[in-house]
Amino acid sequence: MAHELPKAYEPGAIETRWADFWVKEKLFSVPTPPPGETRPVFTLLLPPPNVTGRLHMGHMLNHTQMDIIVRWHRMRGFLTLWLPGTDHAGIATQMMVERQLASEGKKRRDMGREAFIERVWEWKKLYGGAILEQMKRLGDSVDWDREYFTMDENLSRAVCEVFVRLYEEGLIYRGKYIVNWCPRCGTAISDLEVKHEEIAGKLYEIRYPVIATNEFITVATTRPETMLGDTAVAVNEKDERYKHLHGKKVLLPLMNREIPIITDDLAIPEFGTGVVKVTPAHDPNDFEAGLRHNLPQIEVIDDQAHMNQNAGPYAGLDRYEARKRVLEDLRQQGFLVGEKDYTISIGKCDRCGTVVEPRLSTQWFIKIAPLAERATEAVENGEITIVPENYKQIYLNWMHNIHDWCISRQLWWGHRIPAWHCSCGEIIVAREAPAKCAKCGSSELTQDTDVLDTWFSSGLLPFTTLGWPEKTRDQEVFYPTTLLITAYEILFFWVARMIMFGCHFMQGHRQDSKLKLASGWGDKKDDSVPFHQVYIHALVRDAERQKMSKTKGNVIDPLDIIERFGTDATRFTFAAMAAPGTDIAFSESRTEGYRNFANKIWNAARFMFMNIDRVEPGLRPGTGSDTQSHVSGGVTGVEAVTLEDRWILSRFNRVTKNVNDALQTYRFHEAANQIYDFFWGEFCDWYIELIKPRLLEGAEQSSARVACANLLGTFEAALRLLHPVMPFITEEIWHAIYDGKPPLQSIALAAYPQADDTQLDAAAETEMAILQDLIVSVRNSRAELKVEPKVKVPIQVFVQEPEIRKLIEQNQGSVERLASVEKIEFVEKSLAKLSGARHTARFDVHVIYERKIDVAAERERLKKELEQIEKEIANGQRQLSNEQFLAKAPAKVVEGIRTRAHELQILREKVKSKLDELK
Repeated sequence: MAHELPKAYEPGAIETRWADFWVKEKLFSVPTPPPGETRPVFTLLLPPPNVTGRLHMGHMLNHTQMDIIVRWHRMRGFLTLWLPGTDHAGIATQMMVERQLASEGKKRRDMGREAFIERVWEWKKLYGGAILEQMKRLGDSVDWDREYFTMDENLSRAVCEVFVRLYEEGLIYRGKYIVNWCPRCGTAISDLEVKHEEIAGKLYEIRYPVIATNEFITVATTRPETMLGDTAVAVNEKDERYKHLHGKKVLLPLMNREIPIITDDLAIPEFGTGVVKVTPAHDPNDFEAGLRHNLPQIEVIDDQAHMNQNAGPYAGLDRYEARKRVLEDLRQQGFLVGEKDYTISIGKCDRCGTVVEPRLSTQWFIKIAPLAERATEAVENGEITIVPENYKQIYLNWMHNIHDWCISRQLWWGHRIPAWHCSCGEIIVAREAPAKCAKCGSSELTQDTDVLDTWFSSGLLPFTTLGWPEKTRDQEVFYPTTLLITAYEILFFWVARMIMFGCHFMQGHRQDSKLKLASGWGDKKDDSVPFHQVYIHALVRDAERQKMSKTKGNVIDPLDIIERFGTDATRFTFAAMAAPGTDIAFSESRTEGYRNFANKIWNAARFMFMNIDRVEPGLRPGTGSDTQSHVSGGVTGVEAVTLEDRWILSRFNRVTKNVNDALQTYRFHEAANQIYDFFWGEFCDWYIELIKPRLLEGAEQSSARVACANLLGTFEAALRLLHPVMPFITEEIWHAIYDGKPPLQSIALAAYPQADDTQLDAAAETEMAILQDLIVSVRNSRAELKVEPKVKVPIQVFVQEPEIRKLIEQNQGSVERLASVEKIEFVEKSLAKLSGARHTARFDVHVIYERKIDVAAERERLKKELEQIEKEIANGQRQLSNEQFLAKAPAKVVEGIRTRAHELQILREKVKSKLDELK
């Protein structure tokens, strides 16, 4: 007895089993290919999730799209590598472990650096693999044998090598500059790690006395506590109001320090009083002005956002407490002119939400302009394309206005900077710890305590994961990678930096290779770029198109959705809604619908197996005969003996072409919807129903056998078409087709369907479309007439073209069976003017059915229905004409009322029409 699928489709039962099977069998592992490999290559680097991470909806979308593309390429015969890994996530991981220590009453500084690092590794071992296990549950077809962690020994050596080379090239330097400082995390952070938000604040006007005059000069500031570090006030040279004060000095209130009045474009005459205070140690613009005028840099706020010893009587106060005290003293001493409400933009640490403090700090920097030049050129000349196109200009604008990158972080967890300090002031940057100082000979050397920004190491991954700095066969085969699929928010964090590093370090490094790239990519002027294409996926929002956030309480856990509807249905939801450049309004009702889609496929498979096992069990490839469809990529074994056979074969090939074209350009929604419409609509709802008479008990054996073979061949090919989007259910049914003895370990290794133009049949598609239109027209008429489903009715048909009449006559049995028609009467005159008839370009059809009704009672019922509709229309019009209501009501409520008003107008016309018919 051949294998049977269980009666009920239970995704949870099959998905974990296949997920474990794929990993256990190392199904997607890619050994380094030997010389002579000729397959085209497709390489994708997984954006490494933080080791602290848990799966969220953005991951689910990203991983679904990546897995679809990867499985599609693998099934098309590409040598396919999807490279997975996790990022050590410096700030996030250190915060996580520090919280754990705090719960035990411990602090990292008390235990020391080495003991703390050891504790982080222990944490990583216990908790760091959670997101990887979730990836396996999603069915990610990555090469788990190549999994990396950004702190692995080989990657750490490569990071050190990059730092040393850049330093030797004069591109890394150490200096004192204004940085974004997070007092909570205790480290500098990049501009990209600062979230800006507008809040209601105050603008304070403060008078500074001009020395040796009776004048005051008034400045405006939103941060009065920083005035304690002022070293000048600035006016614009062209501002006539202050020309007489050029070269004079003012007395800094509260600190009684004389500071100069300088002329600088920092002061804008049209803004405020036209005078600005200059605090070089606590504002990036003031810092630049201070360099132009050689001003002192006085720091008054420390690394914990407290006032330091330079703040005089305010030393030790928190920055906000100091603000209150400064304002109070200014007011008492008569220096505070006034204050007014003012909207200010504040920057917050992306990790912990603490307000960032601009602060003078000694850090390590990369001179970014030389790296940015080549990375800009690579995108401008098409070596790298960014999809959707609008992101290209966003990338280029940022690259043209890029600033030096602060790469040091004041953390313990991360890649420690390979620099050693000597008491003589010498700094030695080296690959290994030096034995003595090259300048004074001292052996008392101390390694720099800072670590590198996490994005520094992750920016190297396209080549360091393939063995750089050595020249390896993996680089020869898999670099440049083909594609990167990622989110917009890390376009600059990560994507731009990978391009800069790849173009710089892989220039001329990789050996020549004869391997072909994926069609449409490659053949560029050099192969230093880290990838040839970047696809930026959309955001996932809630059903009301609101951005998901914990504050709003609208965050959806994808694992909850998977638990309820299955991974396949969840993946299909993301694919079907993923139009390039359009955010996804995630809807559980859509996911429920795709769960029903999977159930439809399951039941169709059970129907197919039931009939095959009755007609001829040997038709199942695993039980007797074999099919080469998994090799050819097409539909084999189909004998197109009837119209429906020719039609389904043609439709499959046309859909196959459309799906392949859509996936080539990341139109996931088009691919998914084409497959859905074919599998559910054309195959299940039409083809299976059309061939049922050939499968009935007592049907002619040879006809039944052909019908079963056609059903099986088309179904098997359709499973392969669907597999990249719904890998689990397709794997389960595919193995059942082969009775558990398939020719390959997995459907994932079978050939993806490719369109066969010889199987396209436009005539069959046109003829079937006419029959479908006729059947649907009769079904709709029956519904309007409220004909009971079991009642068969006669119909009249008028056609002008003899070929169409012949078509209907030849397929009369199908029309009668699928439309519940008793008999078909062809008439010689148009039926278009007949009440209830349906008129199309090809035919007119009229359902003959007299429903006995009480005319008076029906008229009374329709009148009441019309009155109710009119009442509801009037209520809607009152709401939509009420300006106060429109101003206060949520947009979705107003839109709902407008939609309902439109529906009511249509209903009113239908009821009126029915009343007219009863006159």
